[in-house]
Amino acid sequence: MYFQQFYLTCLSHASYMLGSEGVACVVDPQRDVSLYVDEAQARGLKIEHIIETHLHADFVSGHVELAAKTGANIYLGAEAESPIPHVAVHDGDEVRFGRVILRFLETPGHTVESVSVVITDLDRGEKPWAVLTGDTLFIGDVGRPDLSKDKTPQQLAAMLYDSLHQKLVPLGDEVEIYPAHGAGSLCGKQMRPERQSTIGKERELNYALRASSKDEFVRLLTAELPDRPEYFAQDAEINRTGAIPLDFLLSMEALTPDQLVERQRAGDVVLDTRPAMEFSAGHVPGAVNIPLAGQFAGSAGALLGLDHDLIVIAEDQAAVEESRTRLARVGFERVAGYLEGGMTRWASEQKPTAQIMQITAAELSRELAEDPGSIQIVDVRRKAEWDHGHIAGALHKPLDRVAKMLADLDSTKPIVVHCKGGARSAIACSLIQRAGFENVTNLIGGLDAWQATGLAVSV
Repeated sequence: MYFQQFYLTCLSHASYMLGSEGVACVVDPQRDVSLYVDEAQARGLKIEHIIETHLHADFVSGHVELAAKTGANIYLGAEAESPIPHVAVHDGDEVRFGRVILRFLETPGHTVESVSVVITDLDRGEKPWAVLTGDTLFIGDVGRPDLSKDKTPQQLAAMLYDSLHQKLVPLGDEVEIYPAHGAGSLCGKQMRPERQSTIGKERELNYALRASSKDEFVRLLTAELPDRPEYFAQDAEINRTGAIPLDFLLSMEALTPDQLVERQRAGDVVLDTRPAMEFSAGHVPGAVNIPLAGQFAGSAGALLGLDHDLIVIAEDQAAVEESRTRLARVGFERVAGYLEGGMTRWASEQKPTAQIMQITAAELSRELAEDPGSIQIVDVRRKAEWDHGHIAGALHKPLDRVAKMLADLDSTKPIVVHCKGGARSAIACSLIQRAGFENVTNLIGGLDAWQATGLAVSV
């Protein structure tokens, strides 16, 4: 049997292709599906089956486009209630091709329609070898239980407990697990960095599987749930009804600086995808900075929502195209244009620029000592990070909510923003500046640098 994991780092997303005797199955495909078509052709395989373990909320799947390109059947959990042509699967249903048997388990909890796929490779033996767990069981975690319009997180968590202990754990400790996401995904909170594990290893190390009772499990999963990004519901609906092919998206318009300003005044969001230090040195006033590196698309979805037209500023034309592709992966279909020539052209036409200042931990400590209360410190880390220690007097405004929590800031006083290492705070600085605060500074190296300098934190 041929088995391949495709890992999309920018979304911490894992998809899979299985093949045997000329037939292939793709599980949880990303939106841009050419890599599966190319891989199948290179391996002499025909894609005949496409499985969605659930209606993904954090990215747009390519299942409909891949089916259109290949003629494959789509398989969804019976509770998905999707209008697209598909095979609705229940417990025990199977798909067989070549020497491979795929058996479906209904494993609700992350979502009501979630399924897991048990893999038997007859060349290895007649017992199950592995299970594709979707977002039901991660490596080090389980799926968040707050993605239903009809059920409470507590109800979903209870369903998830039963799915884990009645469906997955009984498969046996030696069975390998392959989830749909890894560390960094917004669908869990404590994932380990490995991309493969076993049932036995998770029973030993996964905090959720170590819960002593269903009540404790529900409490663990629903206590201090992070805010659910608003775009999650939109992505799930796109996946339920099927995304339009990428080739059908509107083309981006090359904009002059004057045209960009006009579109910005009309309400378009200017998204600058350059590295944070380049953005800080000079950028279009009012632009939001989310660097293309790292969790770019998920951050853009969570912080900007999908309901605005976007204008992209990037380092070069290749970065413009990459930005467009990554944004499409999470459901941005209104990337209206880009600044032709980037900031080089902006500067050549002598357009005004804004800057974000930088400050070291030692400099900040000295200024606070000389004039206590003169600086507003904004900590944009998550609550769990804040609870472990923070700078005395800081204001806690997590990145995913910071733009909605600015009413108590004084626009006449300097603002210094920090996170753990400096990446999230750089994004937050652009959001705060866009809201009209002019004196915004980023703490270089974040709280890590503060503590490395020997400075104290409060708990």
